[in-house]
Amino acid sequence: MIFIRIRNMNLIIDIGNSRIKIALYEKDMLSEIFLETDKTVLKKIKKLFKLHQISSSIISTVKDVSSEITDYLQENSNFILVNHKFSFPFKNLYKTPKTVGVDRLVLSSAAVMLFPKTNVLIIDAGTCITYDFVSKDSEYFGGAISPGLKIRYKSLNDYTSKLPLLDLKQPKSFIGNTTEESIHSGVVNGTLQEIDGVINQYKNKFSHLTIVLTGGDAKFLSKQLKSSIFANQNFLLEGLNKLLIFNDNK
Repeated sequence: MIFIRIRNMNLIIDIGNSRIKIALYEKDMLSEIFLETDKTVLKKIKKLFKLHQISSSIISTVKDVSSEITDYLQENSNFILVNHKFSFPFKNLYKTPKTVGVDRLVLSSAAVMLFPKTNVLIIDAGTCITYDFVSKDSEYFGGAISPGLKIRYKSLNDYTSKLPLLDLKQPKSFIGNTTEESIHSGVVNGTLQEIDGVINQYKNKFSHLTIVLTGGDAKFLSKQLKSSIFANQNFLLEGLNKLLIFNDNK
């Protein structure tokens, strides 16, 4: 088998609470995406460097990252570890800027760069559901954090004596006629009502609002929401790539 090394690739790494996403970009074009674990991520990174000519790399993480990973990327590419000292393309109005998650800041950066001069609400449906708002004047206001779908299922099992732990499933009706269907209705329908309710709050306050839905559960939720949304599971990856290109061009 012959491997063709693609030149000047960007390596994008998003380390979340539940999974690790690795993506390869050739300028603005997404080439490949891989899902890894803490145990496999370094091996995958080294393999990608052997197969492709990677010039730049960037990591966004919500938890501590191994020095083996950062040292390897530092030695083999133009490397950026996104943190609170990073220069983001918006004015941060959050009252405790050092406590806001880096992933939320990257998502807000993506909104500013991909939807300039637009009011944008970014909803990230992952382990937690985060809501982040950036104004048409490129100001980051903050937003909200609530439990994600899996946490809601797990909490019902953890904090009760008899409710079972269920996997995500679309309820047959909003009126559950069994315990399992009642749980599915409460979790899924409750989440949808929450998201639609939050969207309406922002619509009432801000005109010409663009809504972006991203995260691992975005595909499941997107077709069921009442509001018009822009669904993009790779929105954070696109934001990281944009930040990397912006930094390289400085």
